[in-house]
Amino acid sequence: MTQTPDPAPASPSVEADPVASAVASGYAFEGAALELGGLMLSTDELSDVRIRIPLAMLNRHGLVAGATGTGKTKTLQLLTEQLSAQGVPVFAADIKGDLSGLSVPGEGGEKVTARAASVGQQWIATGFPTEFYAIGGQGIGIPVRVTMSAFGPTLLAKVLGLNDTQESSLGLVFYYCDQAGLPLLDLADLRAVLQYLTGDAQGKAELKSIGGVSSQTAGVILRELIAFEAHGADAFFGEPEFETKEFLRTTEDGRGIISLLELPNLQDRPALFSTFLMWMLADLFHDLPEEGDLDKPKLVFFFDEAHLLFNDASEAFLDQIAQTVRLIRSKGVGVFFVTQSPTDVPDEVLAQLGSRIQHQLRAHTPNDAKALKQTVNTYPSSSYDLGEVITSLGIGEAVVTVMNERGAPTPVAWTRLRAPESLMDPAPSADMEAAVRASPLYAKYAEEVDRESAREKLAAKLEEGARKAAEDAEVKDMAREQKAERVTRQSKKDDDGLVMDVVKSTAFKDFMRTAAREVARGMFKSGRR
Repeated sequence: MTQTPDPAPASPSVEADPVASAVASGYAFEGAALELGGLMLSTDELSDVRIRIPLAMLNRHGLVAGATGTGKTKTLQLLTEQLSAQGVPVFAADIKGDLSGLSVPGEGGEKVTARAASVGQQWIATGFPTEFYAIGGQGIGIPVRVTMSAFGPTLLAKVLGLNDTQESSLGLVFYYCDQAGLPLLDLADLRAVLQYLTGDAQGKAELKSIGGVSSQTAGVILRELIAFEAHGADAFFGEPEFETKEFLRTTEDGRGIISLLELPNLQDRPALFSTFLMWMLADLFHDLPEEGDLDKPKLVFFFDEAHLLFNDASEAFLDQIAQTVRLIRSKGVGVFFVTQSPTDVPDEVLAQLGSRIQHQLRAHTPNDAKALKQTVNTYPSSSYDLGEVITSLGIGEAVVTVMNERGAPTPVAWTRLRAPESLMDPAPSADMEAAVRASPLYAKYAEEVDRESAREKLAAKLEEGARKAAEDAEVKDMAREQKAERVTRQSKKDDDGLVMDVVKSTAFKDFMRTAAREVARGMFKSGRR
């Protein structure tokens, strides 16, 4: 779907202002681009210069930052709408539920009309093709699940808050399961393995065989896992495992499908949700082929509340994020981090983000002032006093710099952003539920599958061990009984032999003859007097 260019706003000409003249040449792209808005010359003066992002440069990643309430979500909505219209699928985590309105045409009004007119936007209420997802089916959406094996020990260690030693030990447990043919599909499987390795005699012996895992460390991991499960995390792991290629779909008319993942109760388990999103990105990286430079991305991935991904993260986890972001560009995937301050993102990741859309930052505290200074230092040189501009930005305004078609940074531009054309509020729940039921993916992923895995195999193994032990005990009891019978028979045989020897002896025969005579005499009174 190709967008019709909007008419230019009636504003001061480029030639009339040196800033506008310098900025205009930096944003004059030849290829397709997303329209962000108009260049502002002051708080109440707008030029006719359009600020844009080349579509081909969106796989160079980006950042949308700003304090709470400055319009970050609306900017995300604006980018998503235009990507979909250009045939690019989008994935976004719907943290607050606001993005669900993308599926519904927007509601006009005086403010929307005025903003659109000020930036030369031809505003038309439009809904966009949207799929709704929910982790483990917790919420309104197609259930998204992952097997424990696919999730892996590194991401799981981050969620459980394990130290380096415990993370290494968890990796060895996963290795043991792989070697032993024990599929890890859900939390119950991993818990069963840890209980077997720490509580069963045979399991303890096998635990020693994989090396480097103490029973104390295994016990710590098991306790953390049980606490993790108590928070309802068991719903996130299992089968059928979601195929991330579903995020790459387009509609019959060529628009990119927007995939929104609902994240309810984020505050209860923020590390889990952010790490789950990281798994999705890592899985895409694993599955997608190398593409090189494309005319447009195959997918753009938005990480809202991105600071949750990096808080308390281990060095190994941060390295994995940086590597994934660096390499996934060649797979045709762009990643945008949405957060309150650029300082929320580690330097090794921030350095790879080609596009910056910076909303207002506040400098009410020394830490705020420090963060503002650090933010200003990440921008190319400009004619603005960026510290002053960033703290004075209005809602829906931002400081922008992107990569041009040669890969060089564009001039810094103070921008009034366009208005989203979809609903800037949550979509009605009934409409979302109807869309989920009507989706062709619902039948594929809705019903959970519980096939034989590590838990069942270990249970069978323990049952077989118990049966064999019972059989061995029964054999031993039978052997003892047979031995006792042999002893008894031998003893009886020995006693019978002794009697026969006595009976057959001469002395016994003489005694019996004498005894018989005495009995006869007594009976017939024939004894001598």
